[in-house]
Amino acid sequence: MSGISWPKLRFFMKHNFYFVYILSNSRNTVLYIGITSDLNLRLWQHKNGFYKKAFTSRYGVDKLIYFEIYESPFVAIKREKILKKWKREWKFNLIRKKNFDLADLSDRFVGF
Repeated sequence: MSGISWPKLRFFMKHNFYFVYILSNSRNTVLYIGITSDLNLRLWQHKNGFYKKAFTSRYGVDKLIYFEIYESPFVAIKREKILKKWKREWKFNLIRKKNFDLADLSDRFVGF
């Protein structure tokens, strides 16, 4: 993640790539794993509580702390399902390899 330049990230966002992403709340006590083909739109939806009754809105989960990029939706869906089964500790170990401080990575995307 930290090794992806802004122009390269913009390319991925405009050319039908799929993102598996992990969000957290401000205290990093809640994790949410999702998949999307438009990470910018999805982040906007999370940050603005677009789906009022959704898990992320109820628990204030809107901080992007990790993402992976895939060309195939099938591979991305498989990865999402695998990550959802992982223990919490394993998820944090994965996240901290690329984002040790659990900083919000949303600013890498247009509009944030």
